[in-house]
Amino acid sequence: MPLDVWLLIGAAIVIVAIACVRVAHRSGLPSLLLFLGFGLVLGESGLGIPFGNPDLAHQIGLTALALILAEGGLTTNWNHVRGSVPLAAILATVGVAVSILVTALAVEGLLGIDRNSALILGAVLASTDAAAVFSVLRRLPLPPRLAGILEAESGFNDAPTVIAVVLLSGFSQMTPDLGTFFLRTGKELIIGAAVGLAIGPAGAYALRRVALPASGLYPIAVLALTFVSYGGAVWLHGSGFLAVYLTALILGNSRLPHRAATRGFAEGAAWLAQIGLFVMLGLLASPKEMPTAIVPGLITGTVLVLLARPMSVAASALVARVLRLARVNWREQAFLSWAGLRGAVPIVLATIPWAAGVQGSKEVFNEVFVIVMVFTLVQGPTLPFVARLLGVAAPGEAHDLEVESAPLEELQADLLQIKVPTGSRLHGVEIFELRLPAGAAVTLVVREGSSFVPSATTRIRAEDQLLVVTTAACRDQVERRLRAVSRRGKLAGWYGERGQE
Repeated sequence: MPLDVWLLIGAAIVIVAIACVRVAHRSGLPSLLLFLGFGLVLGESGLGIPFGNPDLAHQIGLTALALILAEGGLTTNWNHVRGSVPLAAILATVGVAVSILVTALAVEGLLGIDRNSALILGAVLASTDAAAVFSVLRRLPLPPRLAGILEAESGFNDAPTVIAVVLLSGFSQMTPDLGTFFLRTGKELIIGAAVGLAIGPAGAYALRRVALPASGLYPIAVLALTFVSYGGAVWLHGSGFLAVYLTALILGNSRLPHRAATRGFAEGAAWLAQIGLFVMLGLLASPKEMPTAIVPGLITGTVLVLLARPMSVAASALVARVLRLARVNWREQAFLSWAGLRGAVPIVLATIPWAAGVQGSKEVFNEVFVIVMVFTLVQGPTLPFVARLLGVAAPGEAHDLEVESAPLEELQADLLQIKVPTGSRLHGVEIFELRLPAGAAVTLVVREGSSFVPSATTRIRAEDQLLVVTTAACRDQVERRLRAVSRRGKLAGWYGERGQE
């Protein structure tokens, strides 16, 4: 088929997928379900596009996941997740191990499969999906700590699960002993973390000091640095996923030129990666083989959601409490259990044993596909209801302020653009009541399509956009003050709110 025809088909797929995003957003469904369904329609049982190469799907899938993780790190606010990192790290290690063991033991007994296949199935399903978590949870009015735990966990737990699946799959049916497993897992995580913590700060330092000739080069440079981290870690036999996430997290929270443009470019690239990944996985699946996977898939998914995930959360919370790192009450544990969304990651991981020729791996892939389709459909749309039922929702708390900045290097100043969301306590506050530091001032207000220069007594309204000029030295102080007032009003300081998260 000529290249221009493939370009036409690819462009049409992307346009239809973008329309699917709109439908998913309005209906509350995770968009990945529509993308997977679109891939099934395009496949051999639908329009007849052939695709059955699990090894190619595995390679493309890992690359797409790296890009999605990079976007997740670049758009994650470190102040938002900092207090959640200890528990998230425990969930990504202890929680993953508990989930693998509980799922494997349960399905071995219930489905009668061999232990190695059961362990592979448990490992494939142990990781929550970054794309699903980022797209669904960021629309929920959750306390910053709870949302931060889920975001950080989804960024961290890909690395140990990939290692586990690769070790368990191998090229033989021999299950590695626990000593080998933990030794290699620890080594790869340490190498991946070291690479990410080295390239992230070095890249931020270089980008602040190298004047590139075009602003569009900065987003490209940032994404290139994340893939340098990924490739370098893999080359050193470390975890590329952990390296790329840490590098992106550092770069996304550094003072870089054109940071807003970089975030926008990364979000667009990640959406393209998600569309391509989910459609490809839908093409890879065979609807004719799915009926035989429905019953074992439903049994395994029920074990995962109602037993393995709650036990992994409870064990992680206990470890965090014993180590005095975090305390999580039963309501938060219940929500964390239900919010452990699975998406593309388990399906991509299921291609690893399939590509390695492990016996029964095609059945594992089909079961995982059924689990993702069914339980994402059940869990995703019900998250707001479950959050309200458990009393962990924060409906009175405004969503994070969207702050974009333009560098004014010659003046050593920044221009901040503040969008005041509905529900923000900034509504009704007069400009002088913001009590911004001496080096900052609100210079323009955009309201209902009109702009004007405010006076000290101008009252801010919801949906206003504010332009704030601030010196570089006091920018962080300005952002903290605006977040604090947005949450608790002009008496935020009296209430002890400092806008740290």
